[in-house]
Amino acid sequence: MPVTTIDPRTALVVVDLQQGIVELPLAHPVDQVLSRNAELLAEFRSRGLPVVLVNVAGGPAGRNDLGASFPAPSPEWTELAPQLGATESDHLVTKHARSAFTRTGLDEWLRGQGVTQVVVTGIATSSGVESTARDAHEQGYHVTVATDAVTDTDGAAHEHTIARIYPRIAETGTVKDVLAALANAS
Repeated sequence: MPVTTIDPRTALVVVDLQQGIVELPLAHPVDQVLSRNAELLAEFRSRGLPVVLVNVAGGPAGRNDLGASFPAPSPEWTELAPQLGATESDHLVTKHARSAFTRTGLDEWLRGQGVTQVVVTGIATSSGVESTARDAHEQGYHVTVATDAVTDTDGAAHEHTIARIYPRIAETGTVKDVLAALANAS
């Protein structure tokens, strides 16, 4: 489903664009993904719309951990990529699960801001971004994914998620599409 509209109170949720992850081998050039996210961030901030920057600092402990989680990372690994230009007005979320909504208070914070729609970007298309988009959908938010502002460590997983998963839970489009919809919302 293409980007049709942007609600008056839309938040940008940027998932896992942090030092330790942007340094991994990725399916798309990370500098392009970071610059597209920076473009979205600048526009959301200039309009006074909520910005959420999410990092991951380990995985949940539990009996079902099959090695997919990782040990607690170093502070340098969890630092947000400097290209995001984090500001004091950004809402920062540190997660210990795939979704930015899992035990972080994000849903309550967004509702407190009057948010009805989220635009989700970041890494990884088939994991952290997908989980966050799914949870946002399940919470009743209108969801949009900027497909050229996401990437994955696995190109096939990225393509599958863009083509098969997101159309069921979100509108999808490019950063240019999102920016055009934002302009039309004014």
